[in-house]
Amino acid sequence: MNSSGNRTVLISGASIAGPSLAYWLDRYGFEVTVVERASAIRGGGYPIDIRGTAREVVDRMGLLPRLREAHVDTRAISFVDIEGDPISTMRPETLTGGVEGFDLEVRRGDLADALYSLVGERVEFIFDDSIATLDDRGDRVDVVFESGLRRTFDLVVGADGLHSRTRGLVFGPEERFHHYLGGAFAGFSLPNDLGLSHEGVVWSAPGRAAVLYAQEPGDRVYGFLNFRQEVPPYHAFRDPGAQRELVAATFPEQSWHVPRLVKAMWEAPDLFFDVISQIHMPAWSRGRVALAGDAAHATSFLSGQGSSVALVGSYILAGELARHPDHDQAFAAYERKARGFAERNQALAGHGGTHLAPATQEELDARNAALRDPSTLKSTENHEASIALTLPDYGRAE
Repeated sequence: MNSSGNRTVLISGASIAGPSLAYWLDRYGFEVTVVERASAIRGGGYPIDIRGTAREVVDRMGLLPRLREAHVDTRAISFVDIEGDPISTMRPETLTGGVEGFDLEVRRGDLADALYSLVGERVEFIFDDSIATLDDRGDRVDVVFESGLRRTFDLVVGADGLHSRTRGLVFGPEERFHHYLGGAFAGFSLPNDLGLSHEGVVWSAPGRAAVLYAQEPGDRVYGFLNFRQEVPPYHAFRDPGAQRELVAATFPEQSWHVPRLVKAMWEAPDLFFDVISQIHMPAWSRGRVALAGDAAHATSFLSGQGSSVALVGSYILAGELARHPDHDQAFAAYERKARGFAERNQALAGHGGTHLAPATQEELDARNAALRDPSTLKSTENHEASIALTLPDYGRAE
């Protein structure tokens, strides 16, 4: 139970880390407010994995049956060469090191909806708004929202993603903590003209990959165009036109379905573009403000572990706040227990890039040779990283 004076907590962000943290804090007796820039919880979305220790977190939340029903069940990943000729087809676990029948793969929106279902009626949600300013007064945090609303909270947690506004206000510009992994990607949906179902197909050229991914039978599939780039494309960050021009120029090939993907990218109303990067911070808290999820330790999609690490970290942050009356002690314990787990999973990102888009022709040839003999790909590193932390027991707070 929460016996401290830090009873009111503002969480910025309602994707994965935010609602998960809200659930545990509410359970421990805190008064929680969640502010979200979007007008509602975002549904649908790309698939994410819930592996290892994170699976235990959602089990303790009572969400396992619901998430099993939402399981996407990707059954095959196929690779083709630059001409579109088949190289190999395998179970996704061969690449991810996951455990078939144990790990979960769900749409990000399905996980967000499930988390919201636990807390939507129990904690305060403020949609269509965000934090404009924070003033840590030592004994409280005064917050002004973009809407003009003014509130005071005991603690604030930024769970607002890779490009966290909260982190920028308290810790400084993103460039200080942004660890660029040398690439960018565009994601969008397009017609499922190939009739794909529960599978993905990957085309690769040196430093580039084009992907078609179908979660289930249906009229639409997801397309991804990933590419390596030495310098981050800052000019394209807030310019959709520049994003489309950059991606199209990077994929001039007329082989396989690359032209169709590029055409769909030009026309897509749901284009999502970002760099492949991580967040590395020397500390996850300052005064009465802490960070959680990608805002603190983004792993990048190449690791496959971002949502899992966010679920685990939120569980620990809430538990330590319930255990320690002093927030400084709680934040220190949270970081001490969760940082090693986050960093170990961040380290997986390099392997994901090697499989998806090897940088040189030599590396691509070596990857293709390995794909033809999947037994050489088997590794326990991803699984070991996903279970590298044993969940603390917070007693009655659970």
